[in-house]
Amino acid sequence: MSFYDSSRGRTPTGLTKIFYLHWPLILLVCAVAATGFLMLYSVAGGSYEPWARIQMIRFAIGIAGMFIIAFIPIQFWRRMAPIAYVGTIILLILVLFIGFAGGGAQRWINLGFMQLQPSEVMKVAVVMALAMYYDWLEPEKVSRPFWVLIPVMLILVPLGFVVIQPDLGTAILIAASGGVVMFLAGVSIWYFVFIVGTGVGAVSFVMWSRGTEWQVLKDYQYKRIDTFLDPSLDPLGAGYHITQSKIALGSGGFGGRGFMQGPQSRLNFLPEKQTDFIFTTFAEEFGFVGSISLLVIYSAIVVFCVMSAINNRDRFGALLTGGLGATFFFYFAVNMAMVTGLLPVVGVPLPLVSYGGTAMLVLLGAFGLIQSAHIHRPRG
Repeated sequence: MSFYDSSRGRTPTGLTKIFYLHWPLILLVCAVAATGFLMLYSVAGGSYEPWARIQMIRFAIGIAGMFIIAFIPIQFWRRMAPIAYVGTIILLILVLFIGFAGGGAQRWINLGFMQLQPSEVMKVAVVMALAMYYDWLEPEKVSRPFWVLIPVMLILVPLGFVVIQPDLGTAILIAASGGVVMFLAGVSIWYFVFIVGTGVGAVSFVMWSRGTEWQVLKDYQYKRIDTFLDPSLDPLGAGYHITQSKIALGSGGFGGRGFMQGPQSRLNFLPEKQTDFIFTTFAEEFGFVGSISLLVIYSAIVVFCVMSAINNRDRFGALLTGGLGATFFFYFAVNMAMVTGLLPVVGVPLPLVSYGGTAMLVLLGAFGLIQSAHIHRPRG
């Protein structure tokens, strides 16, 4: 395909790079983040504390980092890809020994000023590693079994560490994003058919192992599956989250209850309203119209990423942009499907809206990489 041409052309230098930034993409990212600030202010009862102010500070740091990353040539980030991947693997190993536990999972490393979640970083690191691999690999080898096994292992190794934590939602995102990069690189569709078939078998095995001494998932994860299929089985326990989420969604109606007027969030019926379930608070306050508007903005961000990838003749830059665009898509798609009852509750935040330091900074770093690929793509 033409946008995977490895040829290098002229790229802008110095301050002229400002004019080559993908400004519509930046504006959309800022619009989503502003929505997040608004909602965090709302769920705190009309206060910047304890979430909105800190989130604004994180965004300011993250957006500055995004511009810095964007101005650095994309070939530098290509060389950094293996370092980022190996370094994040080491962090995932450290989580097992010195990680901070919370909510039944051990996912964070306490840095003092913030709780670092290495699995969030791995979402970007695995895309970088795969993009570098396929930039190096000769096109005629892409679908040969041996050369397919290598990227599969690059995905499975961090996947194993993330599942152990346990963090099923992040594991799904890592696997899906890695699969997209492989697909964009030209790997035969039959490999994906085989993986889907294997996945169906694996799910069957996971369910069959339930209640045994060697069951694959934790009990609370099985409860999430049960309540996904029938929330009424435990409306005050495991089914409470999704039940209250659906009530809030229905409460918003077409036009919403109004800013800071949602009864579910105001009366604290809605769980995790500042993180995983913030979309239901948004839907309750702004209704169907607001929800669709936010979805349109998210979709526009993904479309811009896809268009940038298609127009990029540098193989690494194109695959990186496409892979990170897919990561962003899976972020909001899984969260929205989760809180509306279309998927089990797996603990995936709403990107740039939910409260969270690592997720915010990592996503803005990812957009910095997308901008770097956009600025430094071959021209002429």
